Amino acid sequence: MNILVTGATGYIGKRLIPFLLNQGHTVVCVVRDRLRAEKSYLEDDKVFVIEADFLKPESLENIPKKIDVAYYLIHSMSNSSKDFESLEERCAINFKNYIETTDTEQVIYLSGITNEDELSKHLRSRKNVEEQLKSDRYALTIFKAGIIVGSGSSSFEIIRDLVEKLPFMIAPKWLNTKSQPLAVRDVLAFLSKAAGNVEVYNKSYDVFGPEIITYKDMLLQFAEVRGLKRYILTVPVMTPKLSSYWLYFVTSTSYKLATSLVDSMGIQIIGKKSDINNLLKVKPITYKAAVELAFEKIEQNSIVSSWKDSMVSSGRLANRIHKYVNVPKFGCFKDYKERQIIDADETIEKIWRIGGENGWYYGTFLWRIRGYVDKLFGGIGLRRGRTSPTELDAGDALDFWRVIYADKTKRKLLLYAEMRLPGEAWLEFKIEDNKLKQTATFRPRGLWGRLYWYAVLPFHGFIFSGMINKLVNVESQETIFTTENVSNM
Repeated sequence: MNILVTGATGYIGKRLIPFLLNQGHTVVCVVRDRLRAEKSYLEDDKVFVIEADFLKPESLENIPKKIDVAYYLIHSMSNSSKDFESLEERCAINFKNYIETTDTEQVIYLSGITNEDELSKHLRSRKNVEEQLKSDRYALTIFKAGIIVGSGSSSFEIIRDLVEKLPFMIAPKWLNTKSQPLAVRDVLAFLSKAAGNVEVYNKSYDVFGPEIITYKDMLLQFAEVRGLKRYILTVPVMTPKLSSYWLYFVTSTSYKLATSLVDSMGIQIIGKKSDINNLLKVKPITYKAAVELAFEKIEQNSIVSSWKDSMVSSGRLANRIHKYVNVPKFGCFKDYKERQIIDADETIEKIWRIGGENGWYYGTFLWRIRGYVDKLFGGIGLRRGRTSPTELDAGDALDFWRVIYADKTKRKLLLYAEMRLPGEAWLEFKIEDNKLKQTATFRPRGLWGRLYWYAVLPFHGFIFSGMINKLVNVESQETIFTTENVSNM
């Protein structure tokens, strides 16, 4: 079958595509920015990458008409837009209007469990999208899931932060809220097995794990898997705002996402039973088994995707990343350095391992201080780390940077700063003529931006020099040409 996957660079979409390919389907991936598409897709004759934005109906004409099944996996946990509910509705309507002009027989939508009378605004939006997607032209299959557990998922990473950092927790009362977490493996099984299955046409199913457990149980079971003893005290006095700050400062989440999570976590998420497990022959695993499986993936360095790579994890890059690929030349301050390379292959490998647990090779403690300052002023700090310890792709989060361009064959890595700054910043590593060229570019915003640059200038002198020296295994700067603080102001 020809299958369309929207949200192809998202947490679920990125994992679903290999499932569909293994089943022999041809997959059309719809992305807003081709730079974020998997490079392997461009070389696979069973995959077609289409650039389109469902907020812009005119861009959808690129999507082929010959489609059998379409997955609608577009949604957001971001609070960056006050009218995100209307935006999600517009996306759904534009999707439906276009899909009705194609040969599509079935649309599959992954929603959230919405059985309570009181819902968070994100769950209300999911429910509204369900209504908008209904059509007389195609069959709609809806799967409603609660908390999804897997390596790189937001729930997994936030719980991991809490458990591994805090031996004792004074936590909000919503930790006693009940839910039925579902392994990402089982989510993908439901989604992939439903494609073309007429028995699930025009049906809606709650999909959930075999246990009803509280968030507190989830934390304690996670601790068991990690071999840690943890103590949790829940208190009734923590307001939603305080709860959001608690998550924000302790975990790697952004404040905007923290507020969304707190808004949702106070709502009980219990699914309604159906025959879907038997119908699709899926036997969901327990929460603890899902956590154990997630750590197997981590140990094998096979994390397919992470919520932290989502553009909403920081809120800084709401637009397409290709907008930031061309580093500005004018109106900027630049710190440029170059070094002769001893071993180009070794240098590029070191560049591709920069950040995260590997650190920044020189003055890492100063990078951490900068991360703490950023967190204090409402930024993301360094806690996102990186998805893979060895690989980088466009769109990946890298501490408080975003990977804008990454190509080992062309030996170039470009990062865009997502920390709090009075301006915009880029950091580029490029190997040319057997030299490593390292350029930090800062485009200031107003007087504060210029004052900021001169305030941090003394630190750049040895941080950036030390970093490039470590990357090329050079300890002395005596015979190496360096240009410092070039300004085109």
